[in-house]
Amino acid sequence: MTREEYLKLRETIEYHMDLYYNQDTPSISDFEYDRMMQQLKAAEKENPDWADENSPSRKVGGTAMRKAGVKVTHNVPMLSIEDVFNKEDVREWVDKALSIHPDAWFSVETKIDGLSMTLRYEKADKGMKLTLAETRGDGFIGEDVTLNALVIPDVLKEVDLPYDSMELRGEVYMSHEDFDKYNEEQERLGKKTAANPRNLAAGTLRQLDPSITKKRGLKMFIFNVQSGPDEIHSSHCDGLDILAGAGISTVFHKKCRTADEIIKVIDEIGEMRGELPYDLDGAVVKLDNISYRDDLPAGSKYSSGHIAYKYPPEEKIVVMDEIMVDVGRTGKLTFTGLFHDRETGKPARLCGTSVSRATLHNMDYIKDMNIGIGGEYKLFKSGEIIPKLNGCVKAPEKVFETPVKCPVCGSTLVTDEDTADIRCVNEICPAQLSRSVAYFTSRDCMNIDGLGDTLVDALINEGYLGDYADIYYLKDHRDELVSKGLIGKEKNTDKILANIENSKNNDPVRLLAGLNIRNVGKNTAKTIMKHFGSIDELAGSFYETLTNIDDIGPTTAGCITDFFSSDFGKSVLQKLKDAGVNFKCEEKEGASEKLAGLTIVVTGTLSGYGRKEITEVIENNGGKVTGAVSKKTSLLLAGEDAGSKLTKAKELGIRIISEEEFNQMIK
Repeated sequence: MTREEYLKLRETIEYHMDLYYNQDTPSISDFEYDRMMQQLKAAEKENPDWADENSPSRKVGGTAMRKAGVKVTHNVPMLSIEDVFNKEDVREWVDKALSIHPDAWFSVETKIDGLSMTLRYEKADKGMKLTLAETRGDGFIGEDVTLNALVIPDVLKEVDLPYDSMELRGEVYMSHEDFDKYNEEQERLGKKTAANPRNLAAGTLRQLDPSITKKRGLKMFIFNVQSGPDEIHSSHCDGLDILAGAGISTVFHKKCRTADEIIKVIDEIGEMRGELPYDLDGAVVKLDNISYRDDLPAGSKYSSGHIAYKYPPEEKIVVMDEIMVDVGRTGKLTFTGLFHDRETGKPARLCGTSVSRATLHNMDYIKDMNIGIGGEYKLFKSGEIIPKLNGCVKAPEKVFETPVKCPVCGSTLVTDEDTADIRCVNEICPAQLSRSVAYFTSRDCMNIDGLGDTLVDALINEGYLGDYADIYYLKDHRDELVSKGLIGKEKNTDKILANIENSKNNDPVRLLAGLNIRNVGKNTAKTIMKHFGSIDELAGSFYETLTNIDDIGPTTAGCITDFFSSDFGKSVLQKLKDAGVNFKCEEKEGASEKLAGLTIVVTGTLSGYGRKEITEVIENNGGKVTGAVSKKTSLLLAGEDAGSKLTKAKELGIRIISEEEFNQMIK
């Protein structure tokens, strides 16, 4: 691994750390994340001078969420557990522990997929009383979530034990049943559903209203005694058994003496995980003798005397029931497979969610995978989030055939050259119309507030919209719309019509993005309109002119010229112009070409600009802003507290400038 590849890997891991620990929205699986971390540690072991105190390998990962509670400094750090992925590594770790302490015993227990929380108990008039509940945060500072913890049934307010104090660490989780109930209710209300039980449990514990926590039915298992008297803080398993005897919910655990016994329990847990009412993401092996743990160090990020064995990604066999064909806003056909679990006859249960559908991409994928009704296929979750088929187990009687007619309007379909994409080219196809109008009004395009999907569909069904230009002629039907109540009562109708009218003054970049030209989104529209004074000028440009623009390739240039030369493009453009929609770009004050041809990365804190402002200034002066340092970077504008981007720029020999130097360049 090169230094550049190492720094890129660090950035990627830090990004996914933030998604997992702080945003509760992971985009990759624990398995994939752990693999990246292993690669990072291997690179640092081979090149010790690359690692520093800010390396992800030396961080727990999260930071305390300020909005959800008061910050708390942990009495005992709440560190992570080092992961291993094969049983040989487990044996090696056990052998190492036994070489140091030949009399050592071990605990093997389930690793619940949830959110860590520590409970502090203090002596009371009778027994002990809960005084504080805290999340892990960054491992050293967390959040006070005591009020939420008190409504979790497994969290005892009082414990009948005769100790002065104790700290218990456990995992807050959500059962499959409660998770399904939540998503069913969200679907009934037309609201966004949760991705998986772990995310929902984390968000529920951190939100501010205890009544919501109580309603969602969180649960908790204790898996460690952080501190306490020797009776519960000498032997790990004995301590958990004493706590269980006092009515505290503790994690499944077994005491073992040898590596063979440990592997056997790991296998037992692996077999039971599909039957449990909650999600597991591994099995934890711990030194049972708590005093021995510090003699088996694991680095500053990890708890000593522990490892976590991670099971391979879960997989199920499903039977294909139906293949749905839909049409996107650009006319591209999409294919979705609907299926059931071969064993249960119900949706497949994977990574804590019920899965009954998966995208089938395109006809090449369908043919290669031998997909058809009645066929049986392996199903797994990519990133433990996105369901994907992983091979045909039993072939169907007949593979799904390529459609020849649009499933919505019946028009003949065409296949894109050099791709497997199939399209309906009928611009007024109802499926395309609904999506294209909704896209035209969206935030990144004309930003017409109030014109959502449901309203757009209603206006199309009633014949008021035949294309997105018709939006600007709805005012001509104002009284009729009010009487029908399509948009709402008088006040709401006038409000939305006013929003439509105001959108006429938008920058042409928004208009170009909203025209539904293939390959032309917000960023591409921005790039293109730097080179034209108006939409009319763009519409009259030649293919060769477009391909000379940086980042505009032959395919995109072809899509643009095809649109503006088509009957539909000419018609809709004329209607927009007649309605008074702005086609002309404003000449921005201070615009220049002083930074033309320069690709600039900004890092750190600038005294005179916010991030949005500096981007606008650079682009206004002909420069291009990107987020990552590479060999194509011309300049790095570095403010205070510049991080890894500054290091990478120095390594690549990129010119680094200060804010003062930047201001001189644009004078």
